[in-house]
Amino acid sequence: MSKKIVSMQINGKTVEEAVEPRTLLVHFLREKMNLTGAHIGCETSHCGACTVDIDGQSVKSCTHLTVQCDGSEVKTVEGLASGGVLHALQDGFYKEHGLQCGFCTPGMLMRAYRLLQDNPNPTEAEVRVGMSGNLCRCTGYQNIVKAVLHAAATLQQSQAVAA
Repeated sequence: MSKKIVSMQINGKTVEEAVEPRTLLVHFLREKMNLTGAHIGCETSHCGACTVDIDGQSVKSCTHLTVQCDGSEVKTVEGLASGGVLHALQDGFYKEHGLQCGFCTPGMLMRAYRLLQDNPNPTEAEVRVGMSGNLCRCTGYQNIVKAVLHAAATLQQSQAVAA
């Protein structure tokens, strides 16, 4: 099978690679880019463990072809922290005990990232709906919701201080 050259930004870095057209994004990220945060869970887009952000949209990378990302901006969980400082979401998950086993956490963080980009001040109900496409088998979701709300408040506060 002939390979196709794809070029994209991944966590702010330009990447150009030859890939087989059938290569799923989750495999490209994990195997070619060594970005193992997106987890392979159900491989049917139901669990959300593989969620990444592509051009401002939450995407489940287990059913998205790498060639579809040609020219795109991709953000993975590895791109959340900046300069060794945790993103407010990562800090919120830590402080509010939003994880147990951690398998779903990268996908939860990336979905929550997009949710807060689209709605910086969500209600508890909006967080529950916004996160409903990502499954967790351990936590019961209570602390995940608290973590997202904590992050939203932190981000709002930091924007108010910057203004």
